[in-house]
Amino acid sequence: MDRMTAMNVFVEVVERGSLTAAAEALEMSRAMVTRYLAEVERWLGARLLHRTTRRISLTAPGEAALLRFRQMLAIGEELHGELANDNPEPHGLIRVTASVSFGQIHLAAAVADFVKRHPLTRVELLLVDRVVNLVEERVDIAVRISRAIDPALIARRLAPCRSVLCAAPSYLAERGAPTTADALASHNCLTHHYVGKSVWHLKRDGRAIAVAVGGNISANEASLLLEAVRAGAGIAMLPTYQIGPLLRSGELIEVLPDYEVEGLGIHAVYASRRQLPTIMRSFLDFLVERFSSPAFLSRI
Repeated sequence: MDRMTAMNVFVEVVERGSLTAAAEALEMSRAMVTRYLAEVERWLGARLLHRTTRRISLTAPGEAALLRFRQMLAIGEELHGELANDNPEPHGLIRVTASVSFGQIHLAAAVADFVKRHPLTRVELLLVDRVVNLVEERVDIAVRISRAIDPALIARRLAPCRSVLCAAPSYLAERGAPTTADALASHNCLTHHYVGKSVWHLKRDGRAIAVAVGGNISANEASLLLEAVRAGAGIAMLPTYQIGPLLRSGELIEVLPDYEVEGLGIHAVYASRRQLPTIMRSFLDFLVERFSSPAFLSRI
């Protein structure tokens, strides 16, 4: 039995929640996945999984095995990266995560260009609107939009992230446009679960202003808020990387243009500086080159 493969199969089954999903991800048959699981349980002399027709759960030995297997696989990947540094051409697989909106609008096209430039590479994208644990979920790089980055992680700044308050012309025609930050209290403000859910931080003439806001729609993903705003539901705070074309076309109108929304940064984040594989170093450099370019910055 190839024990490294067996450990990888076990981890994939646990992370994906089913043998079928793991088989698809690993590009092997479900029968082969079942065989590897049986072999690894025989090797360790313990039952690692409770399996029913509906769900998979870990036994106590399975929880211990999962932790150790992840550590061993990480060591194997690190060693492979060290040895691969002799090959100047980036190659192999890299796992990258980002928010749904940024991933769909900008990162997907960037990844397509990267793998075209480096045909020996593969990129697995995980688009979610939550903070991913890079170690536990075996993610190499996260593109995060934030004011501050976890000090335990390493970050490379890619670009600023500017946001504006905006609404559809239909909403403003019906409700009128606010002229001061305090006037937002009388408007339907659509909010993001994780950024400014109840308070929007603005600036005017260098003075910071915290404005309590509320409305009848809140969402965990910026694209959902955008569609609600376009439908005339209210005012939202949205990033210009997402709504720039709509502002320029007049489909959306900037609200309170004399006020500045507190800015964020777009960062590429990873867990360790030690012996970065060629593909990681190349992808990080590629992201900096792409998103720090005047062509990108002019669009946001």
